[in-house]
Amino acid sequence: MLNLYALAEAAAAAAEHAEEPTALGFGPGAWVALSMLAVFAVMLKMKVPALIAGMLDKKIAEIREQLDAASKLRAEAEALKAEYEAKAKAATEEIEAMRESAAREAEDIVTKAKADATALIARRTRMAQDKIGAAERAAVAEVRAHAAAVSAAAAANLIAAGHGAAADKPLIDATIAGLNRLN
Repeated sequence: MLNLYALAEAAAAAAEHAEEPTALGFGPGAWVALSMLAVFAVMLKMKVPALIAGMLDKKIAEIREQLDAASKLRAEAEALKAEYEAKAKAATEEIEAMRESAAREAEDIVTKAKADATALIARRTRMAQDKIGAAERAAVAEVRAHAAAVSAAAAANLIAAGHGAAADKPLIDATIAGLNRLN
């Protein structure tokens, strides 16, 4: 076990003293830096920054167009919203006007129905009173006719009982004399 420990220490010490590999006198960090400079030089030669700037400008223009279109759509939406709010308000006002009109019409109908009912009751009352009056007059006329018939019958009986041909002669003569004076 001791040997293993000593061997590990020896390996670590050897690793600390090892030199980095170099090529043409440049270490790995220098080669990475040189390769990056080469890539940047090629990119500048190929005008990559101009291409990137052009693509960014194109993307910016597209975004501006989208923003303009969005603002137009927003303006149209606000106009539509205002229009529909106005229509809704007008519809609400129209409904309220219709409700008020219906209420007035209902009141008019109720008032007219009351007036018609009052007039009908008055008409029916007059008709009933007229029928009662006609019935009363008919009853009075019937009673009078009956009374006249009874009176005439009673008078005929009295005259027949109290008067004879001899008693009637002076009455007839007096009646004729009265008629002669009138002429």
